[in-house]
Amino acid sequence: MLQSLTPTPHASLQNKATTAGTLIALGIVYGDIGTSPLYTVRGVFVSRPVTEDVVLGTVSAIIWTLTLLTTVKYVFIAMKADNNGEGGILSLYALLRRLKIKWLYLPAIIGAAALLADGIITPPISVASAIEGLRILKPDLDTVPIVLVIIVGLFTFQQAGTAIIGKLFGPVMLVFFSMLAVLGATHLVQDWSILRALNPYYALHMIITEPGGFWLLGSIFLCSTGAEALYADMGHVGRSNIYVSWTFVKICLLLNYLGQGAWLLQHLGAPLGERNLFFLMIPAWGLLPAIIICTLATIIASQALISGSFTLIIEALRLNFWPKVKISYPTELRGQAYVSSLNWILCAGCVGVVLHFRESGRMEAAFGLAVTVTMLMTTVLLAYYLRLHRRSVVLIGLLLAVYFTVEGSFLVANLRKFTQGGWLSVLLGTALLLVMVSWIQGRRIRNQLAQFTPLADYLPLLAKLSVDQTVAKFATHLVYLTKSNDPKQVENGIVHSLFRKNPKRADMYYLIHVVTTDDPYTKTYHVTHILPDNLMRIEFRLGFRVDHAINYMFRQVLTDLVKTEDLDLTSRYESLRGQDMTGDFEFVILNRTLPYQGQLPAWQNAVLRGYGALRWLGASEQQSFGLDNSSFTIENVPLALPPRPELSLTRD
Repeated sequence: MLQSLTPTPHASLQNKATTAGTLIALGIVYGDIGTSPLYTVRGVFVSRPVTEDVVLGTVSAIIWTLTLLTTVKYVFIAMKADNNGEGGILSLYALLRRLKIKWLYLPAIIGAAALLADGIITPPISVASAIEGLRILKPDLDTVPIVLVIIVGLFTFQQAGTAIIGKLFGPVMLVFFSMLAVLGATHLVQDWSILRALNPYYALHMIITEPGGFWLLGSIFLCSTGAEALYADMGHVGRSNIYVSWTFVKICLLLNYLGQGAWLLQHLGAPLGERNLFFLMIPAWGLLPAIIICTLATIIASQALISGSFTLIIEALRLNFWPKVKISYPTELRGQAYVSSLNWILCAGCVGVVLHFRESGRMEAAFGLAVTVTMLMTTVLLAYYLRLHRRSVVLIGLLLAVYFTVEGSFLVANLRKFTQGGWLSVLLGTALLLVMVSWIQGRRIRNQLAQFTPLADYLPLLAKLSVDQTVAKFATHLVYLTKSNDPKQVENGIVHSLFRKNPKRADMYYLIHVVTTDDPYTKTYHVTHILPDNLMRIEFRLGFRVDHAINYMFRQVLTDLVKTEDLDLTSRYESLRGQDMTGDFEFVILNRTLPYQGQLPAWQNAVLRGYGALRWLGASEQQSFGLDNSSFTIENVPLALPPRPELSLTRD
């Protein structure tokens, strides 16, 4: 019996672009890439003299980076590789699992770890670059406390939800992008010669002939750091809305970058130093309003990245790439989740970045390296996606050649900044990657050690136990969570709990099994009556973005079964019969221990110790399955009992 659970709001995602949808896209998708004009060009000329060749080359490189990376790769190619409307590197990996390529999870988790590392660096550099504009009005102002207050306040606010202020994101970003366009156009009309930068020749000429020109790519790359968000946020706003909104956003960005180039052509000579080019272009009367708008935009950019990090962790958790953590939903908006543990990790990381670097200019060295890695990993997965859909080998080879060259060049250029601060993004990404690898390998080892037995061997014994009056009744309805994919098999741990450890008599037994599907929003269940009126197996098929609220889903299934008269939930106790009372339920949560773990190979032992530590730090089984309000019992059962010949005894 296959049934569908309540449909998700995702089913109503807009397939056509609308004014409201486009405005929402402006507020959700483009915060990171939209605020890049605050620091990208400035980073090139901090210590380098402003010359015509470098100005033209820098603006040209920015234009073609936005075109090749953002428009062509992500908007035209990646967004067509959607998983039921969802995008992002983990959604793409979920599409590719059917290829059965064992190592393909590696680029997925490397890219995800790098993207999370970027989430720790983006808020500080974005907010700091906006607040530092106040120094034009008050040169001796210490901006660090202001930046810290904004960042800590933003993370503190997450647990209350952002539904109210979220409605303001779109209009604020519309004003911000309009300001970018007007500001850029104002300076563009003063020097039309900057339009030469539309020719990619100037970018190549600067990289090849200018001393140190290649290394400038490390700063230029910052113009595209939000490109991955276009793909990852596709499920929130819809592909069509991104198509329309990106057209507007790109025009605004190009106008602003061309305007910055025009301003620089009129100010050739000494390096910019600590001065922020973006705010130098603004007349004195408009400086304070511009700083306010930019600050709001950087807060929105940070919020979008934080929300995206929550979504990424939830996807990783459902794909078994991340330890089980507590997830809550602070508002009625189903897509808005809050992961407390990640929130405070990100907050601590952002505060540490601000205190260590203090200036946005110094943070640039740590920024960009992680995103380049994510982009390269997405390119690898996109190549396999094209292979899955039987695209031309020539097309796949062209994709790899172009983007390995472009993104590889950016990666090498960013690596030069390793000692100046790039080490931080590498350190953060590596730490997050180690968590994922430890969790994945630990689960694999434990699954390999798990022992299963034919369920049919114990059905007669279970039927006898259910009516054995000499055994005290444990519960009317007894529920176990099983990891067995085969309905005919059951873990030895469940057998141990039922019959050996403490015989558990019940009137009705349930085995619940959860399957995470590649479709992000699947919500169906299948019921198998193994023993009529005695044993039932319920298999939930849930998408990797669906909350595993098993307690509530289990109740819905039981309600459906009562309506179809497949189940009687009334109390079986003699004194309560006929009183229209529902019988009691008890969940048994098994803590599968591994005796004699020291006998395993050293590397497996080390992995399992790390896995155990992550389990201890993460959410409990009852929390992750939403069983906090249910009646449950936790039991320790052996995962496996390996032979120990060295302990064989001889009787005297």
